[in-house]
Amino acid sequence: GLSPTWTPGSFSEQAVADVATQVGKDESVICGLSGGVDSTVAAVLCQKALGERLVCIFVDNGLLRAGERESVEHTMRSQLHLNLIVVDARERFLNALVGVTEPERKRKIIGHEFIEVFDEHSRHIKNVKYLVQGTLYPDVIESISVRGPSAVIKSHHNVGGLPERMKLKLIEPLRELFKDEVRRVGDTLAI
Repeated sequence: GLSPTWTPGSFSEQAVADVATQVGKDESVICGLSGGVDSTVAAVLCQKALGERLVCIFVDNGLLRAGERESVEHTMRSQLHLNLIVVDARERFLNALVGVTEPERKRKIIGHEFIEVFDEHSRHIKNVKYLVQGTLYPDVIESISVRGPSAVIKSHHNVGGLPERMKLKLIEPLRELFKDEVRRVGDTLAI
């Protein structure tokens, strides 16, 4: 648990210091950005520690709300100044989903395609050693209590198979926080 003296500001400072210590000077870090609060806060904390060595990848899978891609791109680049790669994978995802009606099968296809796209694009980044995830404390608890420690990433988290496949170490700066605490941290970071 968090200490009674926890504040969003002190947490941010410590998280930035921890990431800076964890990642070697010549190593790069990738982050799959969804545009949501968790991945955005995790990315901004890591960017403060790493600068341009953090590369964020946002995948447009063709299933976004109208204008969402443009909105995420504007926010991440212009307002938060993240080093961002936007991948237009709409055709690929939609082709893979043609004729599929069963929801769990759709989720698996989307997850598989996401991993393929993310893997392809991350190969072009020099010396990638880490993957940033916006894992929260409830995710950690749920995976330990429901499926055991081996299934730490829930199936609806897009990056489910990446660390094993790409031999990346995880950076999870938010893993001790609840959603409301993440929002408070985001406020201190002007997100």
